[in-house]
Amino acid sequence: MRSDSFAAGPQVPLAPGEVEIIPGDPATGMLLLCDHASNAIPAELNGLGLPAGQLERHIAYDIGAAELTRTMARATGAPAVLTTFSRLLIDPNRGLDDPTLVMRLSDGAIVPGNARIDDAGVAARVKRYYAPYDAAIDDAIEAATSAGQPPAIVSIHSFTPFWKAAARPWHVGVLWDRESALSQALIAALQAEGDLVVGDNEPYRGGLPGDTIDRHATRRGLPDTLIEVRQDLIAASETARAWGLRLARIVPSCVEAVRAGQS
Repeated sequence: MRSDSFAAGPQVPLAPGEVEIIPGDPATGMLLLCDHASNAIPAELNGLGLPAGQLERHIAYDIGAAELTRTMARATGAPAVLTTFSRLLIDPNRGLDDPTLVMRLSDGAIVPGNARIDDAGVAARVKRYYAPYDAAIDDAIEAATSAGQPPAIVSIHSFTPFWKAAARPWHVGVLWDRESALSQALIAALQAEGDLVVGDNEPYRGGLPGDTIDRHATRRGLPDTLIEVRQDLIAASETARAWGLRLARIVPSCVEAVRAGQS
């Protein structure tokens, strides 16, 4: 695995399967993750047989999430780990036994390059894409813990404004899979902003066995939260950066409060 560090995002695009690592100070008390940062697919896979326009949709990546995460990392000084490959290749936010690990059909789009993939093909993708990202997260957590600063895991995602023609009213959602002090503190802080419709375990419920939070936070007993921002609010770079700065202002105080409560 080759990992690269960027203070302001990649200057040279990474190849799918490499890991984007933004170094930071463990004393911030948090580690930022972006599971679906990229829509990149290796040239030899010919876009998995999909038209180019499909790779610009949410089925390929979380629109706006990468720029938001990078901005938040720079503003807070927190370390971050981001993927460099499309979730259509393999979804790092799924357990290895999850049937949606490699999607054959995603939101109405048939994925020809995945239609006939066998166990050996899935294993090859695990080795090339999933495992390096997973290992980079483990390394970041262990480094912070060794420095005496076990991190809260803050995972950044984005969601579509509509689902099956139904409008989603939330500007931002906070997901959790257990009674999470960090998620509850963040929900309250976001609601206090006064101009946001905040989803409490919306637009999805948290708690997917084997997902990134489960593998890296729940099983270690670390505080965690998953933030979902509506994609139309962060589709442009400038709005993604604005949301990154907004969350950089809000999230650290929530993390500090939870850490103080644990001491």
